[in-house]
Amino acid sequence: MENQETPEQLTPLLRGDKVFRVRRRRPRRRLRIAPDIPGVFRFLRQIAHETPLIPLMFVLIGLWLLSSWGVYLAERGANEQINSYGYALWWTFTAMQTQGANSPGPITAPGMIIGSIWSIFSTIAFFGVIIATLYAYFMLPRRRPSRELIGALQYNLEQLENLSVEELEVLRDTTVRIVDTQIKDLKEKA
Repeated sequence: MENQETPEQLTPLLRGDKVFRVRRRRPRRRLRIAPDIPGVFRFLRQIAHETPLIPLMFVLIGLWLLSSWGVYLAERGANEQINSYGYALWWTFTAMQTQGANSPGPITAPGMIIGSIWSIFSTIAFFGVIIATLYAYFMLPRRRPSRELIGALQYNLEQLENLSVEELEVLRDTTVRIVDTQIKDLKEKA
C-alpha cells in the first residue's frame, strides 16, 4: 500500500471558505507469518562455533549411553520392565528429566545406585550445558582480549617516564609483535 493523501475538511475560517488539510497515511506493516529461517540457522551456527555446546552435548550423550548400558546390565534378568537396552535408554532419558521419579524403575541394588547417580548427575549436567552455553553466548561481546591488551598498552604509554628499562623493552617487544601479527593477518585476507 503506497502513501495515500486524503483531504480532510476543517472548520472554515470565514463563511463560504473551504479549508482542507492533507493527511498522509503511513503504509501498514505486514505481519510476518513465516519465521526468518536463514536467521535461525545463522544463530544456531554461531552458537555451535562460539560456545561449548557441541562438546558438552557429546559428553552428555556418551554418559547417557554408558549409564543406560549399566542399568540394562544390572536389571537384565531381575526386572521385567527393563528387558531391553532400548527401554533402558528410555528410562535413563526420562530419569534425567524427572529427577528419577519415573516409574517403573530399577529394582536391584546396583540398578538403583546407577539410576540415582545418573538422575542426579544428568540433571545437573543437562541444565549446566544449557546455562554454560547461554552464558558463553551472551558474554562473547564482553570478552575482548584485544581491548584489554590495548588498555594495558595505553596505560603503560601514559606511564612511560616511570617505567624501568626492562619494562620499556617488554612494552616495545609486545607492541611490535601485535603490529606484526595484525599486518600478517591483513596480508592473508587480501
